[in-house]
Amino acid sequence: MTDFPVPGTGTPVVVAAAPAAGPGFWAGAPSAALDDDGTYVLAYRVRNGHDGLDQTVVARSPDGETFTTVAVLDGRRFGANWMERPALVKVAPDRWRMWVCMGSPVDDPASKRWWIESLEAADPAGFADAPAQPGFPGDDLNAVKDPFIRLVDGRYHAWICCHLLDLPGEEDRMNTAYATSDDGLAWQWHGTVLEGRTGEWDARGARVTTVLPDGRAAYDGRASAAENWFERSGIAAPDGSGLAAVPGTPVTDVRYLEAVPLPGGGYRIYYEARLPDESHELRTELVRP
Repeated sequence: MTDFPVPGTGTPVVVAAAPAAGPGFWAGAPSAALDDDGTYVLAYRVRNGHDGLDQTVVARSPDGETFTTVAVLDGRRFGANWMERPALVKVAPDRWRMWVCMGSPVDDPASKRWWIESLEAADPAGFADAPAQPGFPGDDLNAVKDPFIRLVDGRYHAWICCHLLDLPGEEDRMNTAYATSDDGLAWQWHGTVLEGRTGEWDARGARVTTVLPDGRAAYDGRASAAENWFERSGIAAPDGSGLAAVPGTPVTDVRYLEAVPLPGGGYRIYYEARLPDESHELRTELVRP
């Protein structure tokens, strides 16, 4: 597992600074993809304080480090106060899809509900006003958020973070479920594929954040409810029909690790890093083969 592209392998570069100082001011939760012309397209969440309104930002870069914003989506557009990690996929030469993640309905701000909707556009800039379609609605027992989605040989594969809502006050508990689709609209669920381990650093839950072409994955976890927003990142590998944490592999103090395979080998990774004042910034590293 030493070849897994973990943070610290390359030289960190700040892609997006924290929007302000202090807890709840976060830039991160990235999803990235390469366009056919070799440019990078990046979507990420900006949280403007725990009592502020969230945004999803879409940006483009020639080198993967210096980005120009092409679209900004406000949570209120979807009837939500909060937004979290989007999932960005190029599905055809002239077609992109993005799944956006929302929580805390404007008309019911005390709700623990999270849900996911999808947008489609010819170019990422078109997400700014693209109509929303149903994605993953969630239900009374599961808040769904933070999708990671890949399109492989015409079939969509989704890893969805599910927060368990059956116990009031314990809604931070999470696991990852897996779903597939032929069209990216109607999904078939295949159950939980990764969850926390009793007595370990990920005991409170596990959220898949990226899956490499060989099936290995990075995931976020935490040991307790007190560590909500202080997750760390570990490595999992295929194990039967699901994933299992790999003992002895690095556990890194970052969230939402994303890894983009590069045509010449290696990866460009993106992740959310916590600063001493508890604000978060979005960083990237080039991990060479």
